[in-house]
Amino acid sequence: MTISPTALSEVLLIQPKKFEDERGWFSESFRLDLLHKALGRCLNFCQENHAQSSYGVIRGLHYQMPPFAQSKLVSVPYGKVLDVVVDIRKGSPDFGKHITLELSSENQKQLFIPPGFAHGYACLSETALFSYKVESYYNKDSEASIAFDDPKLAIDWQIPMGKQVLSSKDREHPTFEAAKYFDYKIDI
Repeated sequence: MTISPTALSEVLLIQPKKFEDERGWFSESFRLDLLHKALGRCLNFCQENHAQSSYGVIRGLHYQMPPFAQSKLVSVPYGKVLDVVVDIRKGSPDFGKHITLELSSENQKQLFIPPGFAHGYACLSETALFSYKVESYYNKDSEASIAFDDPKLAIDWQIPMGKQVLSSKDREHPTFEAAKYFDYKIDI
């Protein structure tokens, strides 16, 4: 398993090693000890969530505010998504910047996303299963979000306008300028 930095500080790309032979393949998809070593701190994942989506579904941009902020370890066991992470840590050198990365059952890439980042994804395959471990339980009162189509962020979701499918809730998110932020020095 290799763990590498991304263009957003503290967001990590994880690439499990895949061992193949005539029977198929084997991979260690999760190693808490390696994540602890890469982060220099312990993680306490307490919940795992799965979401199935069809082509064109966009979910996000979501996050939880302290004291229920969540680290996430995200992966796609089936299908393909475009994963999007936005730095919302006011005072961070990356504040307001985002990265996109294709996660799929084929490439088996994963992302570790610490608190202080908004997260979303778009389903690029006919169907996809999205999986994520979280470090805090969901708390409705701590829920926060940003509009997926905010022009300031200019995210290319790789889904044509007429094919985008969103929940009514995801269509109502505030702009980046009106969103709640983390304080880079205090909340992290």
